[in-house]
Amino acid sequence: MELRQLQYFVAVVEEANFTRAAARLHLAQPGLSAQIRRLERELGQPLLDRSGRTVTPTAVGLAVLPYARAALAAIEGVRHTVDEYTGLLRGRVTLGLVSGAATHEFDVASILAGFHEDHPGVEIALTEDTSERMLTALLRGELDIALVGVVDPEPPAGVTFRIVVDEPLVAAMAPGDTLLTPGRTTLPLAALRDRPLISLPRGSGLRGVLERACTEAGFRPRIAFEAAAPLLLTQLAARGLGVAVVPALPPDAAAAAGLRTLELIRPRARGRIALAWQTAGPNGPAARELLGRLRGVLGEHTSVGGGG
Repeated sequence: MELRQLQYFVAVVEEANFTRAAARLHLAQPGLSAQIRRLERELGQPLLDRSGRTVTPTAVGLAVLPYARAALAAIEGVRHTVDEYTGLLRGRVTLGLVSGAATHEFDVASILAGFHEDHPGVEIALTEDTSERMLTALLRGELDIALVGVVDPEPPAGVTFRIVVDEPLVAAMAPGDTLLTPGRTTLPLAALRDRPLISLPRGSGLRGVLERACTEAGFRPRIAFEAAAPLLLTQLAARGLGVAVVPALPPDAAAAAGLRTLELIRPRARGRIALAWQTAGPNGPAARELLGRLRGVLGEHTSVGGGG
């Protein structure tokens, strides 16, 4: 018994006609008929009733049919597994990254280097952009995976999030700022109503969180400076050019940058970065492999500063 004979048998049953089955299989009809007769002789029972205008399976043929289909499905599964492995060796992955995410604690470069070492044939494309544009690219299939800043912890339709950074937002300012009264550790957002603010550009998750919080507090933020690099935001604030709204900084890091920080309240706002991918899953095996690695390395609610 040969697998091709089972394939021919299933095709004839589905087409109910030798001629149509032969055309579907790109075979000559006499050759197809000969293979089916050979299978029947080997099994010792007729599988097809040829007496009518259409070909139908006999009782034995009906009993054999599900096993024939299962055998063919198993072979297809083997081929698919081999194709997956081949694709993993020679695939391509496109990864999007928000500015500031590739910090030492959030070491995307090392993750990608390890992946490349294990799968040298996979081409990796990395792009840095605003979260808004990357989510659009993700939905269009232009990106396989993205690290994005998020305004809402719930993702848009068609996208799955895994939150890997979740930090309160703070107002960062030069040490001599008048907002820094003795003993103060928090700051109502409304206190920034008339202050020049320093923020990430429109389209970033952090900017969206800031604008939404300001609306809730009853005012429109006055953005004096915007930059894609979080480090530049803190440098501008340290020079007294405005108040930077950024994710919480460790006290030693804030002091080293020449800054003091106050946690924003009323409303409290949070800066979040999420690992994002299409809900249906990345298209290729290489992208699925990298996603699994990122999910394993980047634990949920990783505590680092970042952009967005």
